[in-house]
Order: sequence, then C-alpha cells, then structure tokens
Amino acid sequence: MPAKPAPEAAGLALLRLGAEITLKSRRTRAQFLRRLRSNLADALAASGSGARIDSTWGRMFVRGGVEVLPALTHVFGLSSISPVARVVPADLDEIVHAGTALFTERVRGRRFAVRARRAGSHPFTSKDIEIRLGAALLPASAGVRLDDPEFTAFVEVRDAEAYLFHERFDGAGGLPLGVEGRAVCLLSGGFDSAVAAWLIMKRGVALDYVFCNLGGDAYERAVLQVAKVLADQWSWGTRPRLFVVDFQGPLQALRETVRPQYWQVVLKRLMYRAASRVGHSLRAAAIVTGESIGQVSSQTLHNLRAIEPVATLPVFRPLLGFDKEEIIAKARDVGTAALSEQVREYCAIAPGHPVTASSPERAAAEEAAMDLTILDDAIEKRKALDLRALSATDLVAPYLFTSVIPEGAIVFDCRPLAQFRAWHYPGAEQRDEWELLRSIDRLDRDRAYVLYCAHGIQTAYLAEKMQRAGIEAHSYRGGVAALIRSSGISTS
Repeated sequence: MPAKPAPEAAGLALLRLGAEITLKSRRTRAQFLRRLRSNLADALAASGSGARIDSTWGRMFVRGGVEVLPALTHVFGLSSISPVARVVPADLDEIVHAGTALFTERVRGRRFAVRARRAGSHPFTSKDIEIRLGAALLPASAGVRLDDPEFTAFVEVRDAEAYLFHERFDGAGGLPLGVEGRAVCLLSGGFDSAVAAWLIMKRGVALDYVFCNLGGDAYERAVLQVAKVLADQWSWGTRPRLFVVDFQGPLQALRETVRPQYWQVVLKRLMYRAASRVGHSLRAAAIVTGESIGQVSSQTLHNLRAIEPVATLPVFRPLLGFDKEEIIAKARDVGTAALSEQVREYCAIAPGHPVTASSPERAAAEEAAMDLTILDDAIEKRKALDLRALSATDLVAPYLFTSVIPEGAIVFDCRPLAQFRAWHYPGAEQRDEWELLRSIDRLDRDRAYVLYCAHGIQTAYLAEKMQRAGIEAHSYRGGVAALIRSSGISTS
C-alpha cells in the first residue's frame, strides 16, 4: 500500500497530477507516476530541504516546508500545488469545526466560496461540505460569491483524511520529463530556441542541446547562461548537456564557396547536419528548433522545406505558429528572456537580399560547392558541458581572457593616461575604468572589444561587466607585458 501523509499539516503540500496523466491507462499511468516521483525527488534533493514524497493513486504529498514550493512548480506533470493548512479525520463535523477555526478570520468582511472534492466512500458528499462549512463561515463574511470570490476555502477529502487549505499555485502541467524519450535542441541563446526547448520538455521529452558557435567565447558564455536556466530550473530528473560545435571554420568555408544570397539557407543546413550527428550519437529521437514561419528569411515555408532534407532525424518546430510577441512573453515566464535579450544576433550573415524561396535542389547545389569535411571535423571536436554540474565560476572565468586580438576588434587601454602615452598597442583607445563602466550602454554591440591593463585583472572585471550587457569583450591575458611580448612592438 502507498504511504499516507501524517495527520499533522506542518510543511505538507498537496500535489495534483496533470490532467493528461489521469487519463492514461493503468499501466501507462503507473509508469508516468514513477517518473514523476523520481523527478520530484531530484528537485527536492537540489533544494537541500530533506523533504519527502508520499503518494497515492490520485495525489502526491510532499512534506518539507514552503521553501520547496518554487522548485515543485517547475516539475512537469503537476497541474497545481497547495500548502495544506490542516489535516483532520474524514468526518463532516470535524471538517466543519476545523474549517470554521481556520477560515473565519480570513473570510471576515469578504465575499467567499467553499470548494470541496472527495475521493473514497463517505456518508456525506462534497456538496454537504460546501453547504455546512459555508453556513458556518457566513456570519463573519460579506456574503457568498461563487463566481470570482475574494477568498476560497478548499477542502479535499481522500479516504480517511481531509485536507484544508486556501492557496493553490499553478504547476508546470504537461507530462513528466523523460516519459517521451530524448531529443536534441539547436540552441542559439535567443528567445525562440529556449522557448521551443521548454515547450518540448513540457511534453515529456528530455533534451540535450547543440550550440553551433559562430562568435567565439563571449557568444558561448551567453548561450551557456540560457542553457543553464533551462537545466537548473526546468530539467528535474535529467542531466542535460550542451554540445558546443565551433562553427567558425564551416562559416568561413561557406562564405568562400556559396553565393551570398544562399548563405542563410546553407548555414541552417549545416546546423541541421550537426544536430543530426550529435543526436544519433546520443540515440535521440528528434531535433528541436525555434523556427517560426516567416520570422526571418531562412524560416519562410519554402526555405524550411529546402533546409530540412539534410536532417537525418525528425525535426520538431513547436513555435511554427507563434508570433514574436508571444514567444517573448513565454520566455519571460520560462525565465530566459532577460538573458536572451542580451545575446547578439550572430546567425544573420547574409548581406543584401537573401533568398526567400529556395528549393531543396537549389540549396543542395549551393551546398555541394563546400567541402563538408571541415564540418565533420568541427562536429568531431565538439565540446560537451554538463550543465547542472557547472558552477557560477564556470560560467564566467573560462570566457573572460584572450591571447589574441581579432581582426577588426576595438582595443581599449585601461591604464592611466601617462602609461598610455609612454606605450600603447597601435590603434588602442585610452579608457578610464569608471568612464568605461558608465558608457557600456553606448558601445556598439556589433563590434568585438579587447581590453588590457597592467596585469589583466582589472580589465577582466570590466570585460565581465561588458559580457553581461551582451557585448563581446575580453581581457588580454597577462596584461600589457604579455601584449608587448606577443606583438613584438618596441616600447622605446
């Protein structure tokens, strides 16, 4: 027999299953409940609360304190959660007595309703509870209002016990994460792909992520932060990984061999190829993307058709019918919007007027000019990051420093003016630390920046601030002495 919650209500929360779970066959429902319980246990363990789970066929209970509730609302498969205020025997007089003591002050001067549910065999109905408890609370209230009450008293009777509560928090809904297998999601760090990932996870699909890096360390860090939110806040019961494929080589080869108007279409085909390869290596069943019809040139209906044939796994696009405002609103709910807002647009590579109505044949002909071994090599050398294992330091330190100054980068010398005048890197601009901090919002987000100071420590702090603002910025490793050595430029 499943364990039952203890009569005392301290720290007890009642968890209601997602509606779809209750409609499954007995065998499937049992499988889903096992997975849901495992995912809940993972969320509770991460909270460090020591909470425990008790379950029945129709409900789950968690005892551990209110601090666990935020994590529980992010576990897919739950429709709602209620902290239980009182547990009493399933006796009508006991329920009315306890409810009167618990709710009288809460209904005072307010219009209220009583909502009761019951499972099991009892000598009273749910309606009897609502009438009796409602009558007891009426003298203290401003009257009964069944539609849109100012306060609602809830009673749920299950077998030998009755649970009284007055709060109800929405759960994430959907299906327990993992019951529908695994897929890989092409993650760009923008609003769309993160929301697409969330929607697929809600349907029970566990995810790993494939990131085709077009912009170096600063871009990787920005995408990693978005992936970390999805992993730490929504992926209970799984260990998602981010696979980073360095796409700068394939991108250069594309630019050299493909006509510019086809760059966007061919680039997406290369990304589908990368996701397919990684997906097969993980035995994933599908690829997930954040594409929405007509949002950009590569997402017209014709171009989506031209891109898809290179995928060797089914491609799921949960955002096809969403407009941008809907996607951004959902990103705010998911918790990725503020991070995605800071991510630079790296995928828009085509100058002029990109093709909007390609065909599979024309796209394949353009791609055929490329030597795809450079893509194979990039996929083979991919980096795998265990997202939930990464610390706050892991999200910052590896992405702050550089030992090269890229072509076209703006160089800031952050030393005092006298030192700058004595020697500076050719073309460098002298910038005071505090001046630079105040002007971050005015910097060109389409440019890359390299900062240097005496030892590279001060500018690491500045680069970190700039990266948080969505700017591609690095501190030169080792400071001015290392820069002088590597550049070979005399200080005399």
